[in-house]
Amino acid sequence: MKLEKATNSAKRCYDDACGAAHALDLVGERWALLVMRELMLGPKRFSDLRADLPGISANVLTQRLEGLEAAGVLVRRKLPPPSSVQVYELTDWGYEAEPIFQVLGRWAARSPGHDPTLPLSANSLMLSFRTMADPPLIAGVTATIGFRLGRENFLVRVEEREVLAERTDPANADLIFTGPPPAIAAAVYGGVPFEALEADGSLQLEGDRDLARRFVTWFVLPPKAGA
Repeated sequence: MKLEKATNSAKRCYDDACGAAHALDLVGERWALLVMRELMLGPKRFSDLRADLPGISANVLTQRLEGLEAAGVLVRRKLPPPSSVQVYELTDWGYEAEPIFQVLGRWAARSPGHDPTLPLSANSLMLSFRTMADPPLIAGVTATIGFRLGRENFLVRVEEREVLAERTDPANADLIFTGPPPAIAAAVYGGVPFEALEADGSLQLEGDRDLARRFVTWFVLPPKAGA
């Protein structure tokens, strides 16, 4: 008996039974993976997604959200009162994709052509911490580090050789970084001294400065390909 082939006239498919090919059928459209990235730490409104993906048009974002919803990767729902706004949120299966982002991020970081000076979203920065943390370096560490990144706040917990991040008020953290994501990335990955970033007003530190100095040593970028 010949298997019937499911088709979707609204998008192109690879017509290939390989799991990787089907994954690209689901999330291979331009911007789809970045939409998922921005939802990886919790739900967001349409306007938030537009702000965090400045290169995407409203029309394309709508298409990608509809496609990911149809594929079962995300859902739309309304937040309870008093907000009562519509948000987009990954399904449990959608959240399972985080290791894909981690492996892809580590692999791409080895590219000689990677430009770290390009725009960086708050979610990208938080996910990079989960991706680039070196477990032996954080063995035995228990700490909370807060991040005030413009309109988004995060709390990072380091415990049991793992980095956990959530979008929440970091008021009671041991240490709080305040500034745009590229400035914090410059300190963590670029080796720019805190004092230089504080002097030009791009970074503020509150709390345990010794913890801050240790924090930036916990994340190790892989060597460039061919190096």
